[in-house]
Amino acid sequence: MAKAALCLCVIITAFAAGNVCEGAEEIGVYELRKDDFSLNITNYGATVISVVVPDRNGKLDDIVLGYGSVDGYKNDSTYFGGLIGRVANRIGGAKFTLNGAVYKLPANDHGNTLHGGKIGFSDVVWTVQEYVKNSHITLTYNSHDGEQGFPGELSVTVTYMFVQSNKLAIKMEAKPVKKPTPVNLASHTYWNLGGHASGDILSHTIQLFASKITPVDDKLIPTGVISPVNGTPFDFLQPRAIGSRLNEVAGGYDINYVLDRAGKQHHLTKAAVVHDEESGRKMEVWTNQVGVQFYTSNMLPETLGKNGAVYRAHAALCLETQGFPDAVNHPNFPSQIVNPGQTYLHVMVYRFTAT
Repeated sequence: MAKAALCLCVIITAFAAGNVCEGAEEIGVYELRKDDFSLNITNYGATVISVVVPDRNGKLDDIVLGYGSVDGYKNDSTYFGGLIGRVANRIGGAKFTLNGAVYKLPANDHGNTLHGGKIGFSDVVWTVQEYVKNSHITLTYNSHDGEQGFPGELSVTVTYMFVQSNKLAIKMEAKPVKKPTPVNLASHTYWNLGGHASGDILSHTIQLFASKITPVDDKLIPTGVISPVNGTPFDFLQPRAIGSRLNEVAGGYDINYVLDRAGKQHHLTKAAVVHDEESGRKMEVWTNQVGVQFYTSNMLPETLGKNGAVYRAHAALCLETQGFPDAVNHPNFPSQIVNPGQTYLHVMVYRFTAT
């Protein structure tokens, strides 16, 4: 589905920091920079459009997939870099029951709801609340009662910020105004540590600090079972190449991992470590969430990206820290219901090194 038509007053193909024009639906690109570490964010979808870090020899490269202009994100079906909500991942049957009321949602994925519906949080223009180039950017969005079928007005804030010279933190907050509602926000950035145009990520090694997964049916809806990964192709408890057992899974990985968080429910824990031997780049992912969706861009169609790059299946990996998919329909999963007076808080930190 094409995204809602919006007035685009700034298109920055080189992704230099831009100024936003006057008006309610203005779109801009904002650069954060500290030493050799930089990234660009657009307030269209609160989207990450580039992350530039050095390799072991100091060579800089952009390590996230994306488009050559903001216009690309308006017609995107891949969710490149988007801030996903109100509920990330899938909701089975495009409906759920809350306090006796049945809420029907847009069925935008084989009869299910994916990433918040047909026009989720990655498809709307956010307001830039605060921007300091060498520090952070904070964006806000007010989701109205009934938006994409979800109950209650929801006030949402996301901050992208530098932590030291090699860490990027994302802080996501949401507050229901009058009604309880499910909330599960996620960052959907596609990573390739060799560079966004360097080919596939199957030789990258990954370690996932998760000893269980939530298995899914043929439409990628969790069955409700929580299964151990030991001895299966989903076992990344020790670092190994992403492609080493790819032939044993259907086209690649797209599954929620249950993070090993015993005794650390309110603290950041390490979710994953990814390493590209050729460039030397390493990325650690830390989070306060209970799960992480590991996706190897299996369903990525041939896509024209930045600087003429052509992306194909397995061109990147996603590590979407999150609550469990379809938790609203599985009482045994950690609840995603947030009540008025409560604040949903999701923090993730990326740490980049190169050796």
